[in-house]
Amino acid sequence: MELAAGAVSPLLRKLGELLVGELTLEQRVRKDVVSLKTEMEWMDEALRKVAKVDQPDEQDTHWAREVRELSYDMEDAVDAFMLRVTGDTEPARGDLKCRVQEFLKKTGRLFGKGKELHQIAGAVEDAKRLSNQLRECSQKYKIWPEVKDGGGTGSGTGGDSIDPRLTAMFREVTELVGVNGSRDELIERISDRSKKHAQTVSIVGFGGLGKTTLAKAVYDTVKDQFVCAAFVSVSRSPDFTRIFKKILFQLDKEQYAHFDEAVWDAMQLINELKGFLQNKRFLIVIDDIWDAEAWDFIKNAFPKNYLGSALITTTRKHDVAKACCPSTDDHNKIYKMMTLSESDSQRLFYMRIFGHRNGCSPELEQVSTDILKKCGGVPLAIISIASLLASHQQIKAKDQWYTVLNSIGHGLGDNVKNMREILSYSYYDLPFHLKACLLYLSIFSEDHDIGRDRLIWRWIAEGFVQHENNNDNLYEVGESYFNELINRSMVEPVGIDFEGRAQSCRVHDIVLDLIRSLSTKENFVTIWDDTETTSSKFKVRRLSLQNSSAPGSATTTLLQVRSFTAFSPAVDSMPSLSQFQVLRVLDLEGCALKKCGDHFNLKHVGNLSQLRYLGLRRTYIHELPVEIGKLQFLQTLDIRGAHGIQKLPQTISRLRKLMCLHLDWDTKLPKGLSNLTSLEELTGLRIGQDSAHIVREELSHLTGLRVLKMSWEKDTDLGEDLVKSLGNLREIQSLDVYVNGGRGDLIRTWASPPGLRRFLSRGPTSELSTLPAWVSSSSLTSLDVWVRRVRRDDLQALGALPALRGLRLRAAGRFNDDRGTERLPAVRAGAFPCVRACAFLHFVTAPSMFPGGAMPVARQLEFSVRAWDLAGGSGGLIGLDDLRMEHLPSLEEIKVDLWYSGGGDQVEIVAAVLRRAADGHPNHPTLRITATPCYRY
Repeated sequence: MELAAGAVSPLLRKLGELLVGELTLEQRVRKDVVSLKTEMEWMDEALRKVAKVDQPDEQDTHWAREVRELSYDMEDAVDAFMLRVTGDTEPARGDLKCRVQEFLKKTGRLFGKGKELHQIAGAVEDAKRLSNQLRECSQKYKIWPEVKDGGGTGSGTGGDSIDPRLTAMFREVTELVGVNGSRDELIERISDRSKKHAQTVSIVGFGGLGKTTLAKAVYDTVKDQFVCAAFVSVSRSPDFTRIFKKILFQLDKEQYAHFDEAVWDAMQLINELKGFLQNKRFLIVIDDIWDAEAWDFIKNAFPKNYLGSALITTTRKHDVAKACCPSTDDHNKIYKMMTLSESDSQRLFYMRIFGHRNGCSPELEQVSTDILKKCGGVPLAIISIASLLASHQQIKAKDQWYTVLNSIGHGLGDNVKNMREILSYSYYDLPFHLKACLLYLSIFSEDHDIGRDRLIWRWIAEGFVQHENNNDNLYEVGESYFNELINRSMVEPVGIDFEGRAQSCRVHDIVLDLIRSLSTKENFVTIWDDTETTSSKFKVRRLSLQNSSAPGSATTTLLQVRSFTAFSPAVDSMPSLSQFQVLRVLDLEGCALKKCGDHFNLKHVGNLSQLRYLGLRRTYIHELPVEIGKLQFLQTLDIRGAHGIQKLPQTISRLRKLMCLHLDWDTKLPKGLSNLTSLEELTGLRIGQDSAHIVREELSHLTGLRVLKMSWEKDTDLGEDLVKSLGNLREIQSLDVYVNGGRGDLIRTWASPPGLRRFLSRGPTSELSTLPAWVSSSSLTSLDVWVRRVRRDDLQALGALPALRGLRLRAAGRFNDDRGTERLPAVRAGAFPCVRACAFLHFVTAPSMFPGGAMPVARQLEFSVRAWDLAGGSGGLIGLDDLRMEHLPSLEEIKVDLWYSGGGDQVEIVAAVLRRAADGHPNHPTLRITATPCYRY
């Protein structure tokens, strides 16, 4: 129901715009539009009432589906009418001839309006007739019941950030809740180096038990003991080329960062892997294998060396687990996952709800026990229900706990059907806008890491993200939706950075099964896949092409498709763009378009007049067609990693509604950038000697920019102009500058905007003579800079920043030069209150500089020390006692850059002290020491 209501809202807005903007509408047409708007407002209200009923009956569902289809068709008609009437909005410029041509063009549109008005009149009349029929149907069959207010919970503004309890909860899963014992047992099983081949252990159990969590805990604990390591997922429909590519990249990021996987087939990748691993002790985790045939193919990539290598697999099927382990191994190589014990279940449950594992209030103890019995010790079910009871970072009242208890089944055990029932309850508790955003994830294949920005901009293009008020930024509203889905544990965060932002998300297999089922029922997404194809008798609105076979392509019309997403294996089945008419989202990320036949011509993209999102990342195209300038509604264009686009066409300057532009670093921009006044994100901008027009004439006009990522290369006199242009960008929240030849120190003169949250200045010539004065008065959450010499007051100023979460401060002077070097004083006790990760490099630093009360939540600390200051025991700028760190309560990881001169005795002495300090910390943080030789001057 909510999905239908979500479809009606954009139509109501556009009908209102049509009435206001088109004064030339005939009186009869205007009257019909007003009448249709009134009907749709009534239906919208009725739908929202029905939506408060969990799992409505089939009659209600059918009626809501018809309303949604009507809304889609009418919205498409209004969009087409407005585009044809307004035409190209590019203002007339240039000589008299150009202005005359523009005048004639506009005059022609006025004369042609009669035809367009006739078409919109017919569409409105048809829609009004159908809406009357739907109203009569609803009255005849009493579609909507009386419902009390408050049936649905949550609003779109409650998820402004990721719940801070999540970090502790995910750490709890891997460290405390029934994992440690299993982890240690598995480590022992793979540690037998006497075997003549790689040790293989297979973890088996049904979905939601935590197989991947356990495998990741083992991997993270022991990977440093191996020469190289990789962790990849397979999923139900494996793409072997992608799997092998990901393994190679993890094994050696530098060697395999830029190889062209488009020209490597699976067998070539197997041979490459075998050769790379032949003489190395490796650890490989292959997660989520669905059938023995997939393993039989994958295992060919791993040599049977005698170096104590290890392979770990996870699967839901016992026969697959047996296939993964060599027949010569005993049964101990198969590890069967068990459900959590009662005490472990309670710990996980309480940690997710209350942020600690010490229990709950007496009034909730019994209902907690009863709920946990129904969860049956399954971690995914426990987390899902706990997230439901603590949504919006607020714990629900006792009566709502009992409502949840009475709404779920009678225990899980191995019954996945009941697991789906629990997750369904969490789904029906979502507000309508989040339901649409969640079901949208069914577009993506299993085990797919879905980038945060990619997803949010797609939601915006689909119209799911709406302004709450006039001051709202659409991206920030969309990010609150993304975070709320994480907070409710409907999706899993991937790569939570130290600013508290998840870089991407992943959908658990069981949640994906649920939302695919619901999506099919609602005709929300259609999937074409080799093994599973969802289709319906209704119009296809959103199409996901996931494999090379397209079962429905011969008979399905694409005329009403609003969203088309293709994944790499499906390149051979790409339909012609000429088959689409109302497409809003075209996402071909990762597809090698040069493999497509002649039927797929990117020039046809100019005919997609409704397109809002064009994703061409890693598609290996060489140019964009000039026809892209026709896309007057385009909001997002992503060509990162396209590997070949040397310059954007001049027509790009016509895209007045473009909000997000992601460029390849080698792509040049034509003149006209200043026309893109709606731009909010610009990444990949390269400033060099040929960019004077951008720096001096255009960049300063992009006053709405929130995110700018740029490379500043050699210039002669552009530096001051660049800083001046940056000063006009008063909405900037994130500035990432890579300086390679430019004069980076000029950034100190920049008058930073008050909303700046993230500033990174890196590269060979990014050195600042001093820390900029504006830093001390900023609201920064992340800072990464090089400073020629760190002053006494710098750490004091940085420690006082109230929102700073991530810091990397590096001195650019010679670290082995004693001249002028002095020990930095300790900061105050309350310094760095929010910092999660910090690095102090190339200047004398020690944990003793941060007294008790400073850095209370810092999980990662990186610093540099000079062995010759410490090895002698006295006379240096710091002493061995300065390395104690137990006063920093949250430490989990310590990295030490240890500089030494002379023999290795210096390193051993200092390393031993560091190990004792780490072992003496209550958290026993991991310690990584990098010894760097240098010559003292």
